Amino acid sequence: MKKILIKNPNLIATMNDKMEEWSGGHILIEGDKIISIGKQSFKGNFDKEIDATGMVVLPGFINTHHHLYQSLTRNIPRMQDEELFPWLVNHYEVWREVDDEAIFTSAQTGLLELMLSGVSTSSDHLYLFPSKCNNELIDIEIKAAQKLGIRFQPTRGSMSLSKKDGGLPPDDVVQTEEEIMKDSLRLIEKYHDSKDGAMIRISLAPCSPFSVTAELMEQTTILAKEKNLMFHTHLAETIDEENFCIEKFGDRPAAYLDSLGWIDGNAWVAHAVHLSDEEIEKMGNCGMGISHCPSSNMRLGSGIARIKEMLKAGVSVSLGVDGSASNDSSNMLSEIRLAMLLSRLRKPEFWLTAREVLRIATRGGAAALGRNDIGELAVGKQADIALFSLEHLEYAGSLSDPLAALVFTQRMRPVDYLIINGNIRIKKGKSEIDLKKLIRDHNRISAELIKRAQQNTGIDFLKH
Repeated sequence: MKKILIKNPNLIATMNDKMEEWSGGHILIEGDKIISIGKQSFKGNFDKEIDATGMVVLPGFINTHHHLYQSLTRNIPRMQDEELFPWLVNHYEVWREVDDEAIFTSAQTGLLELMLSGVSTSSDHLYLFPSKCNNELIDIEIKAAQKLGIRFQPTRGSMSLSKKDGGLPPDDVVQTEEEIMKDSLRLIEKYHDSKDGAMIRISLAPCSPFSVTAELMEQTTILAKEKNLMFHTHLAETIDEENFCIEKFGDRPAAYLDSLGWIDGNAWVAHAVHLSDEEIEKMGNCGMGISHCPSSNMRLGSGIARIKEMLKAGVSVSLGVDGSASNDSSNMLSEIRLAMLLSRLRKPEFWLTAREVLRIATRGGAAALGRNDIGELAVGKQADIALFSLEHLEYAGSLSDPLAALVFTQRMRPVDYLIINGNIRIKKGKSEIDLKKLIRDHNRISAELIKRAQQNTGIDFLKH
């Protein structure tokens, strides 16, 4: 197997239990694993070397919540200033127009954008299955991920309550419980790989407690536990959601979720903005995960999640960029920075440090996705490594702490190198994908979706 040597870094940040970091030294990769790492120079044989002079070397980032198809609907004027529920209702009218080409192209766009910001592993939450499409949209996303070479943990999302049942989405984007469970089994049997180093794992993910039936929520946990899968949903994102759940189910969102068997160490939830002390404690006691989505929470005015308290309670806190219609970007390094800055709108005892948010984006992501083979630089771990050069204008004057420089300053360029599974996927800031064609196709599809939605609804989505 080929060996790749990373040498002479400005800094290696291992993100191991001791949070060790040092200047100089080496990392040696053989096949898909790290086989040597240390503070000393490496003396031995290798096939390829990367001179990391001036670079900070980190584990690849792990994104735990996304809706890749939403990259087609960034920044639509009508929805720019809406809160979650009206934002969803209007977007559903556009999203119901997606087809196979739209899913593949948007998945490539979102995943490549993540990779260029240092992400080596991503989840995705696809819960929208328009009746005019074939049922194998997750397969299409997986093909896009495989083409890019990113480690991928898609979730088989679902919605079973449409407007006529008291939900928010149109009738033609929801499915029956039978359809959902049948396709979930198919995907598990076809793609799920439970072994260390797996490039594809499947998780199960009803959209939210208020967009599916209680029966489907319970069936999902039963199947997930039977197959030893992680399971995922949105939770406690907004006050509107809290009021909706109290009115409809007679309880707060987290309490309702608990009644369905979802407060569990194999579950992780997105947002978790509005949680009580007791709810945080209960989630921490079982080691449950959350995906913190600061940009989305700011964009929709949802609030500030209590991350410091969650960390203290033992919750597996991770980061998610969320869909690109509520973030408008899939830049994980930007998300890391905003996670730190947003915490500082609270009292100083709740502030997050640069190193805390980097750990959340690496080890926290691995824990939330139920993995211990990624998220740190150590012998035997997967060779998922991001290298960022600091020899650029935006870092001038910041090198007294090179690692924190990545968080405090605003990077203006892609990752220099991204290694995934021992393969160099981004080299000198560039991938092998035809970027011009991808952007051109993506913009064409986006315009077509909006045009069809306007024709079918009579709504002018291009006006504020």
